[in-house]
Amino acid sequence: MSAALAFDGVCAAYGARPVLRAVSTAFARGAVTGIVGPNGAGKTTLLRVALGLMPMTAGALRILDRPLAQWSREGLARAIAYLPQGSDAHWPVLARQLVSLGRLPHRAAFAPLSVEDGQAVDAALIRCDALQFAQRRMDELSAGERARVLFARALATAAPILLADEPAAYLDPAHQLRLMDLLREEAARGTAVAVTLHDLALASRSCDEIVVLHEGRVAAGGAPGAALSDTALAEVFGIVAQRTADGAVVPSRRL
Repeated sequence: MSAALAFDGVCAAYGARPVLRAVSTAFARGAVTGIVGPNGAGKTTLLRVALGLMPMTAGALRILDRPLAQWSREGLARAIAYLPQGSDAHWPVLARQLVSLGRLPHRAAFAPLSVEDGQAVDAALIRCDALQFAQRRMDELSAGERARVLFARALATAAPILLADEPAAYLDPAHQLRLMDLLREEAARGTAVAVTLHDLALASRSCDEIVVLHEGRVAAGGAPGAALSDTALAEVFGIVAQRTADGAVVPSRRL
């Protein structure tokens, strides 16, 4: 699997405070890569750098084999679909209208939805088990229902790279599992999927690769069992975990 998104010694900072420290990692086409780490480890910042929303102070970033600097804003919007952390929407707009925003990178300014756009919107709603909300207003939906609609908006973009920041938040367990199934389906289509997660059991069970961030650095990476080793769990998270038969890492106690 080739890298769709590659970081090489990337550094980033908020003012004088370093957030990413010489991060080198890559997200492969056709794979789901989980990004895990304690609060403040730099997970969201890593995604923001990839989107060009936060400048690098050092290092290099390649997107689909091209340096970030060579991408226009419009091109980047077609290349990367993004579901931001804690995304919520209490707007009085219909769910289908919101999902249709995911097609904006494919349309000229003020152009109406094409037949292809409409099909992409409906397909995304169906895949997220949200078609029944299509004609309901976003401010009438529950937090979990809104989360599914917002995820459908990201899928509707049909980008070769999908970045999702804590998309499992607000979802009940059944829809968390469905979410991870959707991410795996996206990867099976050839999409490079990168997702930040706090749930180590969900990450270890569902991701092909895992990157562990700690204090802005890559502390471990690779297949889930290797990345979430006993040493990494102790040093990064300060926990001991049990391992189930299907490879899930389930935290059991603090150190």
